[in-house]
Amino acid sequence: MRIVVLSGGVGGSRFVRGVREAIHRATDEPWAGAALDVIVNTGDDWWLAGLRIAPDHDSLLYTLSAQNDEARGWGRVGESERVSSELHAYGVAPEWFTLGDLDLGTHIARSAWLRAGETPSEVARRLGARWPLGATLHPATDTEVDTHVVTTNGERLHFQEWWTRHRASLPVERFEQNNIADAAPSPGALSALAAADVVLLAPSNPVVSIGTVLAVPGMRDAVLSAGPSGSAPVVGVSPIIAGAAVRGMADACLTAIGVDTDAAAVGRHYGARGSGGLLDAWLIGEEDAALVNGLIADGLDTRAVPLWMRDLDTSAALAAAALAAAGEHARA
Repeated sequence: MRIVVLSGGVGGSRFVRGVREAIHRATDEPWAGAALDVIVNTGDDWWLAGLRIAPDHDSLLYTLSAQNDEARGWGRVGESERVSSELHAYGVAPEWFTLGDLDLGTHIARSAWLRAGETPSEVARRLGARWPLGATLHPATDTEVDTHVVTTNGERLHFQEWWTRHRASLPVERFEQNNIADAAPSPGALSALAAADVVLLAPSNPVVSIGTVLAVPGMRDAVLSAGPSGSAPVVGVSPIIAGAAVRGMADACLTAIGVDTDAAAVGRHYGARGSGGLLDAWLIGEEDAALVNGLIADGLDTRAVPLWMRDLDTSAALAAAALAAAGEHARA
């Protein structure tokens, strides 16, 4: 069996870790021993101080390798920031974006390989080879599709400045991904989807994470036709619980595209496959159980389950619930 997850950074990495654990714990379930591939959002990537930074990829890399700082939720454990202080002093990097010294090692390696002519896919393979991840990470595309934010006053900022410096407080007119029209899914992403038995949408930001992955030309069609005979079911997990974003500031992104910060609204945003959307099933929190019947009436199979990923056990249980829902929609 092959499981493919579309993912963003912090929340997505915790979900992917749960999927890996569910695979490890499985005995009689169909997903026992499954291969795991992750198609990673690259819209958050950017160049800083001459280095290529890939926040979502590195969140997954560090979480799956147990190098992540669990207390902060991002970056490497045991980190120091001496180099970043020097970059700030020289004015090479903004003070609102700090890189740890160990983390900088990853960015230097990535940038060196890219400048030597390697693709982002090959760079991801090399970085992932350092530790036993239990998953293969694929950039959504090898094209640079950095997300920019156009504010309501016409200012255009890189997504990282809007998100990290301004904490998503500036009203948004629209999001734009550079070069997106010329992009294509990475070879690894296409190969993984072609062989997939299940496709899962992690509880990542629906707009700038999952939305950016799906905006790569050809990606949405590849998801809908996933599997050897186009039979792979697609199951999504809500990033919204009881009207609030689980992590980050997804509410600001949803507002910008006219979608309510609500598990049902996000489910309808993705849409039911039977109505031209993506999803065969949608998992929402127990707190939102009252929304289930309305979504089912709209043709979207919806289940209310515990969504909070408080530890490895709860993350694995959520992943197992998503895989069980997928199993009920498997097509011959």
